[in-house]
Amino acid sequence: MSIFKGKTKTSKLKNEVKTPLRNVMDGSILTRDSVIDQLPYVFFLTLIAVLYIGNRYHAEKIVRESIKIQAELKELRAESITTASKLMFISKQSEVARLVEEKGLELKEAVEPPQKLVLRDDE
Repeated sequence: MSIFKGKTKTSKLKNEVKTPLRNVMDGSILTRDSVIDQLPYVFFLTLIAVLYIGNRYHAEKIVRESIKIQAELKELRAESITTASKLMFISKQSEVARLVEEKGLELKEAVEPPQKLVLRDDE
């Protein structure tokens, strides 16, 4: 004897209302008036999400560029200090004299201090 009193399981499922999962899967949920009324809000939320993601990518790009520029700045600062140190070394009087002698420029170091010329304004 059957519990359904003559109805089989398949005939009961045919008469049954669709389940919410089935409505989502076949897309019939999107045709309801309540869902259609909410579409502008859903589109707004989608737009906000896209802008949020885009803003995050832009911020990450700026941070990467900033880190790269800071590393380049450190490298250039070290190069500047090295160049200034070399310039200070080769501009010492003893180093200039040695370089002149090596190059054979036949220049001699002044042994007398320079003299200041003063012009008198005789009127």
